[in-house]
Amino acid sequence: MPEPSPHPLRVVAIGGGTGLSTLLRGLKRYVSVPGASTAQASFERRHYPSAPHAPDRRVTEGACPTPPCLIGELSAIVTVTDDGGSSGRLREDLNMLPPGDVRNCIVALSEDEHLLSRLFQYRFQHGDLEGHSFGNLFLAALSGITGDFAQAVHTSSQILAARGRIYPSTTSNATLAARMDDGTVVHGETRITKSKRSIVELMLEPADAQPLPETLEAIAAADLITLGPGSLYTSLITNLLVGGISDALQASAATRVYICNLMTQANESLGLSASQHIERIFDHAGGRIFDYALINTAPILPATLEQYAREGQTPIDADLERVRALGVEPITGNFLHEGEVLRHGYDKVAAKLMTLALEARDRTSI
Repeated sequence: MPEPSPHPLRVVAIGGGTGLSTLLRGLKRYVSVPGASTAQASFERRHYPSAPHAPDRRVTEGACPTPPCLIGELSAIVTVTDDGGSSGRLREDLNMLPPGDVRNCIVALSEDEHLLSRLFQYRFQHGDLEGHSFGNLFLAALSGITGDFAQAVHTSSQILAARGRIYPSTTSNATLAARMDDGTVVHGETRITKSKRSIVELMLEPADAQPLPETLEAIAAADLITLGPGSLYTSLITNLLVGGISDALQASAATRVYICNLMTQANESLGLSASQHIERIFDHAGGRIFDYALINTAPILPATLEQYAREGQTPIDADLERVRALGVEPITGNFLHEGEVLRHGYDKVAAKLMTLALEARDRTSI
């Protein structure tokens, strides 16, 4: 691992679902200070100019654990199009943005992932609250108090001492629609993921949904931007449909990295190779939005393969030459963590990302 830099990296991670929260657990270990940043203070002053903004003592007192402090600012841009489960019920009942993916990211970035984080993840088992998580209800209550979902996310992040900023990809009440391979259009994320047809095109309704200004500012200032891992359409591409985000990614001078999924996914990417995942992303983004693709090439245990094969899922084919033909350099290796569920090894992925970003910056500074 490279030595700490006098100019800490500014990192933006884009996605949703368990993929993004898993990645954030790895990246947060490199964050130099927990809590608020100058960008967070700017957010408060812009949106709440009359509110008092006392300095957060954690900013000056925070210390980075091992490994070295390489990240000065970490921002997560999280999809908010979920319409199922607890998030979907709160969205329908309270006319608010779905909090589930955001909640998972807050917990992943929290200073202490024990009691408070367990509280945020606690899911009620009985009565009218059955199926709701406490964190979702907490975000719903804060949204009602502040009248602003983004501020509710910010306040929740402060309470859990999150080592980064979390932005919903849009504050518009946006939903997904997908044109399938038989020409039909399916509306709503839940219906899309349950469909037996292949997705040809994903659309956002309304089509003019806009991001927070801070999201575009974070992308413009970033040294490293990641997309993934996560469901190809409903966790990744959905973010790219928000107005201005794809253009900002194309214009960015950052090291831009796509983290490829380990397995194909039913209803989203069955049969798609690594290069075909990238092609779908570029088609929806309107151009090339990353320079590297992190692709696992390590073998997966036979028992795990058998488990996933029951759902028709297979390891994503690492067709490296086709990836290079798209103008993307594949970064290969063992990025696995095999437990009850196959996941990326977040420590392995985060370490490789840090190396890539620092090497790229060293080349540009010569």
